[in-house]
Amino acid sequence: MKFISTRKSSPSVSASVAIINGLAPDGGLYVPESIPSLNLNNAPSYNDYPALAHFVLSPYFEGDVLEKDLYDICKEAFTFPIPLHYHNKNEAVLELFHGPTAAFKDFGARFLAIVMERLLTISKNTLTILVATSGDTGGAVAAAFHKRQNIEVKVLFPKGRVSARQERQLTCYEENITSFAVDGSFDDCQKMVKEAFMDSALSHHHLTSANSINLGRLLPQMVYAFSSSLEMFEKTGEKSTLIIPSGNVGNSCASFYAKEMGAPIKEIILSVNNNTTIVDYLKSGTYSGRASIATLANAMDVGDPSNMERLFHHSSFLHNMKAFSVSDEEIKRSIKEVYEKHSYIVCPHTATGEKVRKELHLNSPTIVYATAHPAKFETIVEPIIQKKIEIPPLLNELLEKEQHFTSITADYHLLF
Repeated sequence: MKFISTRKSSPSVSASVAIINGLAPDGGLYVPESIPSLNLNNAPSYNDYPALAHFVLSPYFEGDVLEKDLYDICKEAFTFPIPLHYHNKNEAVLELFHGPTAAFKDFGARFLAIVMERLLTISKNTLTILVATSGDTGGAVAAAFHKRQNIEVKVLFPKGRVSARQERQLTCYEENITSFAVDGSFDDCQKMVKEAFMDSALSHHHLTSANSINLGRLLPQMVYAFSSSLEMFEKTGEKSTLIIPSGNVGNSCASFYAKEMGAPIKEIILSVNNNTTIVDYLKSGTYSGRASIATLANAMDVGDPSNMERLFHHSSFLHNMKAFSVSDEEIKRSIKEVYEKHSYIVCPHTATGEKVRKELHLNSPTIVYATAHPAKFETIVEPIIQKKIEIPPLLNELLEKEQHFTSITADYHLLF
């Protein structure tokens, strides 16, 4: 399997080279030359997640230097549960928040960290990772890469635009992790990362990315689209509609890959907050990135989602894509309604998915991605449900650590 740039001006490369590079030399995002089809009759049980991950990811690592190590990588990366919580027979929530930092980013970040460390051990090289975060990515990347050999990580987050608990997760590390509070938005942070990548004067730092623009973050996110839809298919005999809270659109892109590969997925629907770039594009047919707007679902505060470039490359994905925006007031109501109806607590991001599910009145099975643990957003959720949220033990460990970060303006030169 080879991977090409969305901008079509760079040579095709193996999975490992694409992962180490992060971005293609022409500034594009790596995508597979073709999307393989899987025979699900040969699929392991959804209950054996590492085996299923190996099954789903194997075609992408065929002929790669890490092909023989892939199962061991999956076994090391995916050590936490990924349960479907059922409201009723046809309505489920995929709990993606049982990893070390209580967010779905743990899946991709841990896989990427293990892959990169193995590759650097083989090549005897070093890397500097730049990661812009709107809330959860940076914490997951910092946790996954902390103390990994031959890797330095610089985390950029928008000052004052992440929750207090998110900030503590972003800034509780030292050693090979450095955190920067940027005076600006997430889009400013992402722009700094892209500018640094394109600056040839910084080439000696061997820069790469750990955002979902990196193939190594994106590919593992296909696996839980498979596991959840396979479980629902076994229980109901029907394909599922996935409702995905979306910011930078990596989760959605990976789920489209899973659908194309043969996962029993009927439809993929995106829920977004007041950052309506994707909704407006689907209505008008004209894509226009813009500055992001701060909302209660802050990890989705993205005005120009990077992974839209991948979706435009795979234009067939866009033909059937649907997206709906959810306001802050609707987020609050959704949190309250889900708690009152199901005695179940959701974070603001997951609440956007629940709101869309309620509005669509679908008769077939639906799965909402629960992207983060509600305890990370206690200042929003607790006043609405009038109840204290228990903090997961792994998250609590991080929150008790001392903070370390540097405040800077939105100038990428200040990172070095």
